[in-house]
Amino acid sequence: MNKWMSLSIAFAVLLISLIAIAQERGVVKPQLLLSEIVQGMPKGERQQVCVLTASFQPGDKTMFHTHRFPVTVYVLEGAFTLEMEGREPVTVTDGHSMVMPPLVKMTGYNRSSTKPLRLVIFSVSDPDTPFLDPIHSSAHNSA
Repeated sequence: MNKWMSLSIAFAVLLISLIAIAQERGVVKPQLLLSEIVQGMPKGERQQVCVLTASFQPGDKTMFHTHRFPVTVYVLEGAFTLEMEGREPVTVTDGHSMVMPPLVKMTGYNRSSTKPLRLVIFSVSDPDTPFLDPIHSSAHNSA
């Protein structure tokens, strides 16, 4: 019985020590913001990783465009609304992110009339691939 008590106490001390180490002050643990299974990633031997920023004034929008590969957007400030052809609009607010699908026609908006919008954009593509492909449509441009 004494042997089991000693073993139990040793296990409890070990468990408490492991928890304390895991919660050690000053040790940064990453927080998952987004995890998504995507299709359409580049399959070549080499890929180009780009990190961009974009700042929208109230009412600003992107051109009507597509991306050849998935693009991830993280909203630093404001609210980003993405309108994609054949899909419901999606709005992402500060501190959140989304993946924009490849080969879907889209326009991004800052729908606020008072607040700016700031984004960080992450893309992985084949080397020397344009970030976006503009869509020239007179029907969409006049809207």
